[in-house]
Order: sequence, then C-alpha cells, then structure tokens
Amino acid sequence: MPPLPPPRAQALPYEALLEPRAADSVDLVVIHCTELPDLATAREYGERVLYPGSGTGNSGHYYIDRDGSVLRYVDPLRTAHHTRGYNPRSVGIELVNTGRYPHWLDSRHQAMDEAYTEAQIEALIGLLAQLRVQLPALRRIAGHEDLDTTRVEASDDPTVLVQRKLDPGPRFPWARVLAACGLERLQPAAAAS
Repeated sequence: MPPLPPPRAQALPYEALLEPRAADSVDLVVIHCTELPDLATAREYGERVLYPGSGTGNSGHYYIDRDGSVLRYVDPLRTAHHTRGYNPRSVGIELVNTGRYPHWLDSRHQAMDEAYTEAQIEALIGLLAQLRVQLPALRRIAGHEDLDTTRVEASDDPTVLVQRKLDPGPRFPWARVLAACGLERLQPAAAAS
C-alpha cells in the first residue's frame, strides 16, 4: 500500500479552545461512524457549539469520507469531545456512514446496513500507521460502541431501551483493521478497569 498523503487540515472554528495535551498522553484511538448522510452534514454537526462555557462542541479529530479522503478537524494534540470518559487519552476517527440516520434511537431502525468502502478502510489503515509514528504511547483501539454502552429509552417507545452508540457497527471489518494496524482492541471489560 502506498503511503497515505497527509490529512487535509480543515480546523473547526473552536479548535484553539480545546485543551492542549502531550503526544505521549494519547494511548487510544476510537473508531466512530458519523451516522449522517455525508461529510458536509458531519462538518455542520461538528461546528455546533454545545458547551457555551468553553465555546466548543462534539467532533472527532479525523474524518474519512467514502472516497478515502482524510480531513483533520482537530489537531491530535488537542482534546476533542467524541467519547464520554475517554477524550483526554484518545483520538477520534469518524468514518462517513449513514449508520441509523435519521432514526438513531428508534427501536425499529437499529440496523446499520451501509458497508464501509474499500477506500475508507485503506485510508484508515494508513492514518493509523501515521498516528503510531506521531503518538508514541498509542497502543489501543476501540469502537465507540465498546466504550459507551449506555442504554436509553427508544424515541418511538419509552418502554424499550436501545444502545445509545452502536458505531462503527457490525459492518466494520475489525479483523482486517486489527491485523494491519498493530494496535490492541480495548474491550469493554478492560475499558472499565
């Protein structure tokens, strides 16, 4: 596989407000899917200020579009808000994928049917290789679903509980990515300890 070109930087407007951190404090990559129809919509969500006290919002560090293009929205040496409880130690990578969009918490729409593209997976493997060079403590990888196992009331029926986060979901090729990236998957039991 040829080396991945450097990600195109398109910093979020509030990037400079995010907490800086040392490269050796990052030991985890969290894989997400946007659960949105396209990169433009994901960008719009990332630009929303959700925390008025700090002037920041929720976003991954990197976004990989269906064509394999990689964009950096937040420098990995800043703490982005992408996984509750794990942000200070992790880098978030978002793969553009519809997931459960637009019925994220509807109990009748919990399937995640869109496959990830070959270009996305190749770009992800290349980005992980770059991050291992840039972040010397990077040793682990997890899916958002591994780390946020919270169950919430379904939007269509409050008597039914659904998992809040399912990404990257059942179509993500874990075996292939793990074989290529040299990182160990952090499982939920290990994450809690």
